[in-house]
Amino acid sequence: MPRTAKVPEIPFVGTLDRDAGPLSRQLVQALRDAVARGDLKPGESLPSTRALAEALKVSRGTVVEAFEQLVAEGVFTAQHGAGTRVAALAPAPAARRRVRDSIVLPPAAQKFAAIAKEFTALPPVPFAVSVPAGAAAPNEDWRRLGNRLRAGGSAAPAGYGEPQGALPLREAIADYLRRSRSVHCDASQVVITTGTQQGLFLSCQVLLEPADAVWVENPAYRGITAILESIGPRERIVHVPVDDEGIDVDAGIALAPQARAAFVTPSHQYPLGMPLSMARRKALLAWADRQQAWVVEDDYDSELRYAGHPFPSLQGLAPERVVYLGTFSKILYPSLRLGYAVVPEALVEAFIGARVLMDRHPPTADQHVLAAFIAEGHLDRHIRRVRGVHAERRAFVIRTIEKEIPADLASLQPSDQGMHLVLWLAPGIDDRAVVKGAAQAGVSVRAVSPTYAGDKRPAGLVLGFGGFGDREIEEAARRLAGAIGVAAESRRA
Repeated sequence: MPRTAKVPEIPFVGTLDRDAGPLSRQLVQALRDAVARGDLKPGESLPSTRALAEALKVSRGTVVEAFEQLVAEGVFTAQHGAGTRVAALAPAPAARRRVRDSIVLPPAAQKFAAIAKEFTALPPVPFAVSVPAGAAAPNEDWRRLGNRLRAGGSAAPAGYGEPQGALPLREAIADYLRRSRSVHCDASQVVITTGTQQGLFLSCQVLLEPADAVWVENPAYRGITAILESIGPRERIVHVPVDDEGIDVDAGIALAPQARAAFVTPSHQYPLGMPLSMARRKALLAWADRQQAWVVEDDYDSELRYAGHPFPSLQGLAPERVVYLGTFSKILYPSLRLGYAVVPEALVEAFIGARVLMDRHPPTADQHVLAAFIAEGHLDRHIRRVRGVHAERRAFVIRTIEKEIPADLASLQPSDQGMHLVLWLAPGIDDRAVVKGAAQAGVSVRAVSPTYAGDKRPAGLVLGFGGFGDREIEEAARRLAGAIGVAAESRRA
């Protein structure tokens, strides 16, 4: 079938004024302005003269005259049998940019604009985090289940879905978490989200008043600190230091004993990787019980532990105090955008209400596919396969980094879990400068220093080791070593 060029509706022409001079001249100016503004793009097809004349309620001759004038000016091109197009001219958006740059944004808009820049997705090249390992992708099983369920109708919904999420998926998740993570819940406590990020946002909306103090780890995942910064004063965010046992509960109590909630990553601290010790877990939950505070558990990368068994959830120790968040984005596909919040019974209706206001309900079709994927045992087999693939990738990345990057410039943080490693940089090396230099060399890394609060911000890099081949990793490691070397030289200068 031949490809048909998309023809714009050009509503920007508007209504021509019959009392303001020749209609063809007005139409010429309107079309010329549209090209200058970028409303009509170079190479774009124009409607036929007959169709445009009918839409504007003018004679066809008026439109023909306007088109001929713009062809003569070189703004349009016309070819027999191919119609009229905008000429391949360089667009002129400068005026639009000047207008945009002159607008003073409200403070909230400024915050969100800064967040957009900070969370720009990295190109899927080494060492971007959360790039799926192709060798372990569940493509065939997922495709087969999708075809079967769509044929049966459950994965081809026509109406609105439940704000809480499809019951079959909530039942499958509750059973899976009971078996694999020692989470105590039933399907009525599961709220389907579009990933952990939405779960964090919902938790902030439901649990916190504007003036409430809240604990976060230091360093912490920027996804939570950015949310808290965007919805209230920064002074309420209490950055609690992290050591080898995880969040320092005694330090948190000393800083803000009356905090309303604590956001933690107890299975795999982000970004450093250590688990929260049992003593700290008990201390955290004892504090929450005394203060009637909430603990939000982001169970980050809990499935991917390469030595021993995954740590049990914090939620299993205090189901009435802990909001438990998880996602399938890392273990299946980042583009799937399905996660879950397991909430105490007292909070279920509040989370559903907040979910309704956010986006009504999660996309329904993939929920049914995922429910079958879990219930029929595919997820358990997939996780075992992914764990093996990532363990091999992790070991190869460690060997390559230690070979290619001099020890006096950088060293790896010990970790036996997750889909990333932290590479600490020698004192004085600017990790943001390394990120910029690495990007110019075609390598994707993130800086560790922005995850810290306060004056002491150690410099390091987050290295993902997902779906990349040996040669890609080796070449990326050499380029990264070069970027670190350049940053080290600038430190000495």
